Amino acid sequence: MKNLSYLLLALVLLTAACESKKSSTDEHQHHATEPVVASVDTLKKSIPKEAHGQVGGVYVSMAYHAPGARGRVIWGGLVPFNEVWVTGAHSATSVTFSKAVKIGGVTVPEGKYALFTIPGKDSWQIIINRNWEQHLADDYSAAEDVVRVEVVPQTDLPLQERLNYNIEDKGDGKGAITMTWEKLGVTLEFSDK
Repeated sequence: MKNLSYLLLALVLLTAACESKKSSTDEHQHHATEPVVASVDTLKKSIPKEAHGQVGGVYVSMAYHAPGARGRVIWGGLVPFNEVWVTGAHSATSVTFSKAVKIGGVTVPEGKYALFTIPGKDSWQIIINRNWEQHLADDYSAAEDVVRVEVVPQTDLPLQERLNYNIEDKGDGKGAITMTWEKLGVTLEFSDK
């Protein structure tokens, strides 16, 4: 009898929790028992997005515009090889570090920066630049680079329709910023020490 009482209490609490939960991806409420149908991304415009993460003692935030692949040839097509790219769309992709970090052996002071890349067929350069407030790479100047790191892209990923950034805590004060789009990804490693 006691087990039945606990089971009924658990059911009441679960039902109440399901009824109060709202879906942030749909204008209608969904209960846990209702199927949620994933929508296909058909937007043609690049949408503003953000990424946030805590790595050791450093809070990292990013702001960018995320274009969609939409079946286009991205690498060497829409995004040319061997040219500075905003690594997003519209305004420069920005990255903010709440404390100084080390990237490629260089200390990058606390602050807000632009993240640019130079895509190549076999390797990419990832650039942290002081001038974060600019349209595309129109005002880009290598003289304002804080650090450049060469990385090898991963080219066998599952399709990522819309450009996406992720900030990962790898433990012991080490972290990574990963950009994925289409079937490619590049990673910038950093540390809080």
